[in-house]
Amino acid sequence: MGQEFFINSQELEDKIRQLLPSQGGAGAGFDLSASTQIVPVIDLTESAAGSNVRSDLQTALSFTSSTTFDVSNATDTAIITNTGYFRIFGSVNTTSTGFANFELTDGVTQKRIIGFNSQTVNILTDPFDFIVFIAAGQSLLASASTGCTLLGVTRQLADIDGNLVNP
Repeated sequence: MGQEFFINSQELEDKIRQLLPSQGGAGAGFDLSASTQIVPVIDLTESAAGSNVRSDLQTALSFTSSTTFDVSNATDTAIITNTGYFRIFGSVNTTSTGFANFELTDGVTQKRIIGFNSQTVNILTDPFDFIVFIAAGQSLLASASTGCTLLGVTRQLADIDGNLVNP
């Protein structure tokens, strides 16, 4: 027989309420506990959260879930204006000296989050793959100088509340 420990964590209780809303989470009078006894566990997280799609399949590209972009010789081109979590991937291609940037903006201030700078006239290709969160009133901008091109795809992974978006 193992020992049992009670856990008092508001963060864990909130997560249980989020993942298991039909069960009321850790309701009044019910404490979280841990034990030193080994107990087999069946992971029902995906089903409890309302998704039966494996997480790696959930990030798949599809005709309707993917948005392509091609930015060259342009500044401040908005590539995402919706709220939520997005994956952005592709490559920057350069044929001369120049720059290519991704920036988050709230309409007033811009913050560069990814930047490429080519100091040579050689043909270069650099891949990129990152995830951003876009809040209300914000957008993701792309810019590329003459001789540089940003080619890529955006895919929304989750809405602003973190609910997964299937392809």
